[in-house]
Amino acid sequence: MATRVIVYSTPTCPYCNLVKEYLEENDVDFSVIDVTVDQEAREEFIRKGYRGVPVTVIGTEEITGFDVSRLEKALAELQ
Repeated sequence: MATRVIVYSTPTCPYCNLVKEYLEENDVDFSVIDVTVDQEAREEFIRKGYRGVPVTVIGTEEITGFDVSRLEKALAELQ
């Protein structure tokens, strides 16, 4: 998949792991941004109004939590 998918995550977040496992199982290339170590990303994350992880960015869609139906829909729209 050519379009970039980003998962804002932390190392101890079980829902973050579920999102990443879901993307891997569906052969989706994605980047992980650990908001506990990337201060600039954390500030951007907070500016956007987010307070918890995971947040998955697929195209222009920003999905909070582990929401399979929204993930599927956003991924389908990329194709």
